[in-house]
Amino acid sequence: MQNTKNLQEIRRLIVRHKRLDFLFMVIGVIALMIAILSFIALFAHMLIEGMPRLSWDFFTSFPSRHPGSAGILSAWVGTILVMLVTAAAAVPIGIGAGVYLEEYAPNNIITEIIEINITNLAGVPSIIYGLLALGIFVYQLGFGQSILSAGLVLALLILPIVIVTTREAIRSIPIAIREGAYALGASKWQTVSDHLLPYSAAGIMTGVIIGLARAIGETAPIITIGALTFIAFLPPSPIKAEFPFLSFEWLTAPFTVMPIQMFNWVSRPQEEFQFNAAAAGLILVVMTLVMNAFAIYVRYRMRKNIKW
Repeated sequence: MQNTKNLQEIRRLIVRHKRLDFLFMVIGVIALMIAILSFIALFAHMLIEGMPRLSWDFFTSFPSRHPGSAGILSAWVGTILVMLVTAAAAVPIGIGAGVYLEEYAPNNIITEIIEINITNLAGVPSIIYGLLALGIFVYQLGFGQSILSAGLVLALLILPIVIVTTREAIRSIPIAIREGAYALGASKWQTVSDHLLPYSAAGIMTGVIIGLARAIGETAPIITIGALTFIAFLPPSPIKAEFPFLSFEWLTAPFTVMPIQMFNWVSRPQEEFQFNAAAAGLILVVMTLVMNAFAIYVRYRMRKNIKW
């Protein structure tokens, strides 16, 4: 009799938990659909308003006071140059810091404090990074309101993402890989460079690209350090005709980026500028989606090529 009562109680408990699981699944699906439908509605609105403005002239023209002849040439060139600086600064430092914290850092209170701070920095508002860059890069180091300052502040912004992603990717490698390498006489660095980094490259690259996709749409830190809202010229070319064929003058040049150009247009009273902003936003969304799709493709290809 007692066993029968216990079995009935267990069945009621299982049924209740299944109902709760189903309710949670329904709530999750509704929340997901709200987010997806909101994005589709906003994207469709930009598509309808911005698509007629997309043309070759729109990509190759400078901003103008006349909405019909305004373009995004200086904005997309500035965006590419800023992202080059961001990637050059954040990727090696972030991956190196992640490898050190995961494989080399001693397990003590200092390491724990560093790990906590890195995790917390991932949630700091971007405007704080802009104020930090304004005080250090612009004034203290004398970089000024330049592409270099913008790239470095965005590198600081995505650095916690790259570090955390690198650590998680390395941590996902089975312990047998490390043990097998050490058993064959490999040193610590040989194990990391020849085994851990190649096997975790897919996860690391995914985190890097997602971080860069976030940085490309940031506005607050760029405005804080003094990005121009109207610029009708391009920075000096990084490539020169004479030896050594490379120039770094563009690092100190004033700049603008796509989000700043959109901010400038939406602040104008003329309705035609709103269509220009919608077209620029459409391009920015497509660039972000392409970067995320590329991250998925890189992860898939790298994991497919790995032979455990």
